[in-house]
Amino acid sequence: MKLDIPSFRDARVLVIGDVMLDRYWYGTAGRVSQEAPVPVVDVESTEDRPGGAANVALNLAALGINVTLIGVVGDDEPARILEQKLAAANIGCELVSVADWPTILKIRVVSRRQQMLRMDFEVPLRADIESRLEQAFRARIAQADVVVIEDYDKGTLTRPRHFIDIAHQNGKRVVVDPKFKPFDAYRGADVIKPNSAEFGHAVGGWSDYRELVAKGVELANRCDFGALVVTRGEAGMSVVERDGTHHHVPGQSVDVFDETGAGDTVAAALAAGLAVGFSVHRSVLLANLAAGLVVTKSGTATVSVPELRRALAADRHTDRGVLSRDELLEAVNDARRAGESIIFTNGCFDILHAGHVAYLEEARALGDRLIIAVNDDASVTRLKGDGRPVNSLAQRLRVLAALSSVDWVVAFNEDTPEALLEALAPDVLVKGGDYRVDEVVGADIVRRHGGAVKVLALVPNLSTSVIIDRLKGARDS
Repeated sequence: MKLDIPSFRDARVLVIGDVMLDRYWYGTAGRVSQEAPVPVVDVESTEDRPGGAANVALNLAALGINVTLIGVVGDDEPARILEQKLAAANIGCELVSVADWPTILKIRVVSRRQQMLRMDFEVPLRADIESRLEQAFRARIAQADVVVIEDYDKGTLTRPRHFIDIAHQNGKRVVVDPKFKPFDAYRGADVIKPNSAEFGHAVGGWSDYRELVAKGVELANRCDFGALVVTRGEAGMSVVERDGTHHHVPGQSVDVFDETGAGDTVAAALAAGLAVGFSVHRSVLLANLAAGLVVTKSGTATVSVPELRRALAADRHTDRGVLSRDELLEAVNDARRAGESIIFTNGCFDILHAGHVAYLEEARALGDRLIIAVNDDASVTRLKGDGRPVNSLAQRLRVLAALSSVDWVVAFNEDTPEALLEALAPDVLVKGGDYRVDEVVGADIVRRHGGAVKVLALVPNLSTSVIIDRLKGARDS
């Protein structure tokens, strides 16, 4: 599915949930304490950032969206810092102040870009503030296109379903970012965004993508959700709608620096997409792109529209990456519905070299989507002998997924990819090397489904075996 990054200037989002302040202490840990075997961090600087629901609001504001935040704070210094920072970001605030309750504060000690320690300061919240929150919510709901309910289980949202009902009475769609409350507490949400642990807690776990989809459909119908978006870390995001429609979006191939606040960014991007009229699937593509950017940053962070546009310009598709077989079949079906052609190749790709890169670029030019099927470690050993592979399957998959010419990468444990070819029926099967077309494994399968088979030349003297032999020669000399 094609994604564009629109202007969000006319979009309006109301966020309600647990507000907190994230405080960072930065310093150098160069010695061990004489009092206990722990590092001593010489604190050199500090930084305060809005956290929780306030970080969701900040992410929305960074996209240029008109945002209002409703939450609870104490009458203290962290509350005043939050109000100043949110006002500076042009976020409208309805923060209910509780005189004898401290604003939630999280302090993280960071040295050399690594989090050493986190300290949480929080106490239970009184139940008598709900009427004040509801009053603020009802006063602001008419000004919103979409509502985000950001529930960190800190006590702000004891009855989230009540706010969902109010939103629906006013014709507003609702995105929920839940924790470990029973999911019936969020009944009626248009989109609910659990992570893998939260989804597993609700449905009892799953063994594969098909079971995830089946349990997602059952949960959506039982709790009257429009759709679930299950965030799965490096594996990406799975979208399951109440009618059984489902999509998987693989994780971005990036160097993850810090996952703090990534879920907030996803919730914000989902709401932003819905607020400008995107479908749930397209909103997830936007959220996936944003998440891939924010995890490369330190701490709770935001992503801007120019960053999203630059990332999208550098990457034709936002759904590229490593997939399971079931996820790949779903992705291929989506691509075919969009009129895209499918190119398939396979191999061990043990040591990626310039010959592989040239061959894959040439293969990619034959169609719209390039799939690489990669032998797992056991099948490489069977094919190539002891000592192979040099690089593990996970390493090989990640390197291939990072290539701009490659759309999807999938592992297989058989000696040949024939089962995959039967399931996928690609438009073109490509191999490189000295094969004749009639020697390519699976050629008959692809032709039977109406596809073509092509053999591309590899760069001379650039094979994995040649490279390994050279390394052995250098070691022995």
